[in-house]
Amino acid sequence: MCSAPFSLEGKVALITGGSRGIGKETALTLAGAGADVVVADITSEAEDVAGEVRAMGRKALAVIVDVTNSRQVYESVATAQGKFERIDILVNNAGTHLVERFSEGRMEDWDRCIRVNLLGHITFCHAVIDGMIGRHYGKIVNVASDAGRVGSLGQAVYGAAKGGIIAFTRNLAVELARYKINVNCVSPGLIDTDMWNSTRHDKPNLAHAYESTVLWKRLGEPEEVAAAIRFLVSDEAEYITGQTLSVNGGVFIA
Repeated sequence: MCSAPFSLEGKVALITGGSRGIGKETALTLAGAGADVVVADITSEAEDVAGEVRAMGRKALAVIVDVTNSRQVYESVATAQGKFERIDILVNNAGTHLVERFSEGRMEDWDRCIRVNLLGHITFCHAVIDGMIGRHYGKIVNVASDAGRVGSLGQAVYGAAKGGIIAFTRNLAVELARYKINVNCVSPGLIDTDMWNSTRHDKPNLAHAYESTVLWKRLGEPEEVAAAIRFLVSDEAEYITGQTLSVNGGVFIA
């Protein structure tokens, strides 16, 4: 066990989608627990978050990467390993939302949703696991959604992609257990992020219907999801793998 609860001292963490929302809070939370951080994002705002991490006294690197571009994914991991020599922790958080009537959907939107939300996670896992296997150590947390766990109105394809993350997490955990690599999933409910606020703006009635299912009667905060991730990537969670932890304020239907 660690001398300090949930200490990540000496660890290197890579967070995708790390420039805002859950990703940003995760980067800052893991840095606060002692980790050096690679902030991976499609926007240059990744450097702003990296700057905040450095201000906390930790090392940080910003990498610009489109998770749908496999070449960029492997290059970003190589860049991170070149600076820090290894990646101990991978948090796959990059995602995009899609709320629509399935009957009115478009193939190009479905393709992007699946490529970002599912294939991006798969590709980043593939890019980092060789190093983790070689060291017999690694912590992977994939960020899914309760849309993929319990189902949700207007999110058939989004939920399919997020449900795919949950299934991928379980199966990868089985494959990597022999190397002492933990693979878990965090499944957020309704979290107060830019992504959710855009849904509130575009589809207020639907957003209200979603929010009425939350037993805690409020939206979750990004830092509450980040706290769950911090636990799962700590050595205190060494005996936990292949699991999905919902952070949702008590949602059982959608």
